[in-house]
Amino acid sequence: MPAFKRTAITLLAAGALAGTTLATATTASAADYSCKTSSASVDNPAYSGPWADNYNFDVTLCAKRSGGYIYAYANVKFEGPVSYVNMTETLDAARFHLQIKKSASGPDPVVKWANYTGLEYKLEHGNIAGNGSYKTGTLKYRAGSGRYLADGFIQLDWNNDGKGYRNTNFRASPTV
Repeated sequence: MPAFKRTAITLLAAGALAGTTLATATTASAADYSCKTSSASVDNPAYSGPWADNYNFDVTLCAKRSGGYIYAYANVKFEGPVSYVNMTETLDAARFHLQIKKSASGPDPVVKWANYTGLEYKLEHGNIAGNGSYKTGTLKYRAGSGRYLADGFIQLDWNNDGKGYRNTNFRASPTV
């Protein structure tokens, strides 16, 4: 075999091996997250008729420490009433409020937070059964020593009830 072909084949094989190593490293870092899931059912306070009106939520909060930073995100899965599919009049607004907290004696202080408003669209446009999911962006915080945790809650502002956002807290806070 000519030297040029042998070199080209060797470079291709090395490139394929390097690509495999890179893919494996990316997958391994995703597994570093510590996650916890909790559930809640939320009733529409403006409706008291015979049809189902609850949203059932499963929220998975995830956090990890890497390279001096804390990373956190939330994954929200929901089962909504079929009658709410493509109904934009049910909610005035909805968001997921994600927090990174420093673990402390007493209440854990919030060191970084963000509101993710894409949840409203997902709730109003679930599949034909009223179900769906939403994943927040990832919060990043430069961490000092000590332990940190992910926390968060769903905030729903029901249409025309005049009460603004109502919080739905979840008892799943992974600590890293």
